[in-house]
Amino acid sequence: MSDSPQPLLAVHGIEVIYNHVILVLKGVSLHVPEGGVVAILGGNGAGKTTTLRAISNLLKGERGNVTKGSIEFRGEKVHELSPSDLVKRGVVQVMEGRHCFGHLTVEENLLTGAYTRNDGRGAVAADLEKVYAYFPRLKTRRHSQAGYTSGGEQQMTAVGRALMAKPSMILLDEPSMGLAPQIVEEIFGIVKDLNEKEKVSFLLAEQNTMVALRYANFGYILENGRVVMEGTAKNLADNEDVKEFYLGISKAGRKSFRDVKHYRRRKRWLA
Repeated sequence: MSDSPQPLLAVHGIEVIYNHVILVLKGVSLHVPEGGVVAILGGNGAGKTTTLRAISNLLKGERGNVTKGSIEFRGEKVHELSPSDLVKRGVVQVMEGRHCFGHLTVEENLLTGAYTRNDGRGAVAADLEKVYAYFPRLKTRRHSQAGYTSGGEQQMTAVGRALMAKPSMILLDEPSMGLAPQIVEEIFGIVKDLNEKEKVSFLLAEQNTMVALRYANFGYILENGRVVMEGTAKNLADNEDVKEFYLGISKAGRKSFRDVKHYRRRKRWLA
C-alpha cells in the first residue's frame, strides 16, 4: 500500500464525448496535490478546456459527457455532481474569456461568487476586503460597470469572484489570453500569493507554456486529447522537446514559425 498522501484532485482515465459522437478526451489522468499549482499545457484543440469543464461539471451545457473514467475530489467521486454542489465542496472554475456580468458593477460581480455561502454577511464582507487587498485596482473600480473595465481588470474580477466562494481549489482557464505581458505577470503573481498565503490549490490550463512553468509545481502536456508528457515544472522547462515544440527554442536557438509549423510529424510521442 502506498504511503503517498491522497491527492486533492484525482482524474482517472476520463473520456469525453461531445454530441454523442465527437471523442475529445482519450483517457486523461492527472493529479493535483493539496496546496499544489498544476498546469495543463498544449495548443488550441488539445483538450485543456474540456478537461477543466469535465472536472467542474460544466460539460452538459456544451452537450458533452464523461463516458469513461472517474474524477475524485478529496477521495469522493464528484463527476456526477451538479456544478453548484461542487462549488459547495470547494471547487470553482474561472472560465476562459473572464465571463463577467457586464451590466453589474465590479463589486456586484464579486458578491455573486458568495451565493453558495451561508456563513453570514460579516464573513462575506471580510472576504470582500481580502479580495480588495489582493486586487487593489478592483477596489478603485468597485462601483464601475464590469463591462467597461479593462481585460486585466475583468480577469482580476473573475478570479476575485471565485475567491468569494472560499474555494480550496480554483480551475483557471487560459488566464493570460488577450492580456498584455505585464498584466499576465501580475495575474500569475497573485495566483502564487493566493497559493502560498491562502493555501488555494490551482489547476490552470494555459497556452503560454513559459509563464505557466515558472509558476506551477507540476505540468501535463496534452495533444489531441491525450496526456503525452508530464513532470515537474523544472523538468518540463528543461526538456529539449518542450523547448522546441512549445517554446520555439532548440539547441540551435529560437526557431521561426516556418521551422516549427509542421512539428507534429516530428513529435516522437505522436509517432
